[in-house]
Amino acid sequence: MTKRILVTGGTGRLGRVLVPRLLAAGHDVRVLTRSERAPAAHRWVVGDLGTGSGVPEAVADTDVIVHLATTNGRGDITATRTLAQAAQAADRPHLVYLSIVGIDEHALGYYRAKVECEQLIQRSGSPWTILRTTQFHDLIAEICDAQRLLPFLVMPAKVSFQPIDVTEVAARLVALVADTAQQRVPDLGGPQIRAATDLGHAYLRAVGRRRPVAAIPLPGRAMRDFRAGLQLVPERADGRITFEEYLVARAREQRG
Repeated sequence: MTKRILVTGGTGRLGRVLVPRLLAAGHDVRVLTRSERAPAAHRWVVGDLGTGSGVPEAVADTDVIVHLATTNGRGDITATRTLAQAAQAADRPHLVYLSIVGIDEHALGYYRAKVECEQLIQRSGSPWTILRTTQFHDLIAEICDAQRLLPFLVMPAKVSFQPIDVTEVAARLVALVADTAQQRVPDLGGPQIRAATDLGHAYLRAVGRRRPVAAIPLPGRAMRDFRAGLQLVPERADGRITFEEYLVARAREQRG
């Protein structure tokens, strides 16, 4: 069944994968943007989740809103509130929200904001579905990329991650969009739980660099929660693409 879908954050790392898959599934897809863009396979609609300008018009006549946009901070709360209010004033489309595993008791400020966003979605009056996932492979790689000029690679001591590939998250979202609202659906985790230092070594092997990996004990409540493993979901290791497989695919893509 063809659905009219609005995607926020459609130009982000996940959005760039999700939008083509929604189009391939036969949906009418529009992507929210803050400024005019060149024509694409999907439709662009101009709106600003920070100010609310253009958002009611963007939301109008949609069946589903997939909310991926993030500011990586408190701005997410404003954006989600704006979107939820616009949806409530329209025909109350199905709100599909992407969130993060283990955020309920986590001290990290960004995760606290994500909890508030979830609550706004739940209280919006619109039918809703929330999917929580573990961290993306891309995030781990970007942490390593940012240290490419250092003589060693720094990773947090006694912290593990369960990274997942964005293509697998996109596939789950396509299935959720096609269905009715399900509220909280089962979490989606990557196939392996790996020490951060182990992931660092895998990254260095993939890029052909020989440097030591330094495990640094980082202070603070948020790092305590990471060491406690709140970001892990071993019972939902449904992903199949490993970090090494992601790195091979990324290298191939970078070579063109």
